[in-house]
Amino acid sequence: MPVDVDESPAPNENVESCVLRLSEMKARAAHEQSVQLGFPHDQIIVAADTLVVYQSEILGKPRNITDAKRMLELLRNKTHQVITGITITTVGNADLTTDVCSTDVPMRDYGDDELAKYVNSGDPMDKAGAYAIQNTDFHPVNGLSGCFASVMGLPLCHLARSIMKFDLKFSEDIPSACQEALHYTCPVFASILDIDGTK
Repeated sequence: MPVDVDESPAPNENVESCVLRLSEMKARAAHEQSVQLGFPHDQIIVAADTLVVYQSEILGKPRNITDAKRMLELLRNKTHQVITGITITTVGNADLTTDVCSTDVPMRDYGDDELAKYVNSGDPMDKAGAYAIQNTDFHPVNGLSGCFASVMGLPLCHLARSIMKFDLKFSEDIPSACQEALHYTCPVFASILDIDGTK
């Protein structure tokens, strides 16, 4: 459900506060629309916002090819953060449950020719930070040791942890399904979900 919220960071707002505030605004707007549309009271609303940050600079979607090139040059061979705020509520209850996921993302030392080829492919143009971690041709990230799903889109274990606060159970093993789909052995799911890590 698209919602119309102002996603501009507030003055002097830190990134974690910003993503949580924006996800909460989106959840409230979706809640209001869902009530007006008469959706069932037990329906769950999930809202999220993600920012890519390097040394306090928020890197949104590139404005043009030159901006995409600038971002990728800035991130090359350095570590930045991808931070996602998640807010959960239900149609019948406007109480909010929030969580935040921060993942350190180490970029590899890609060459100028690789960078130019990737930028010219058009793939970076609709991506925050001007890259897609899942792009197998460019393969921008090297040595990730955090939540891959958060960098690609949505941190599923954080989402599961939040939804479980509504006393809901999953029929599928979320960590296993996520790792299988992403072909990634996740080192952090057990600590996120407070389990023994044997799954």
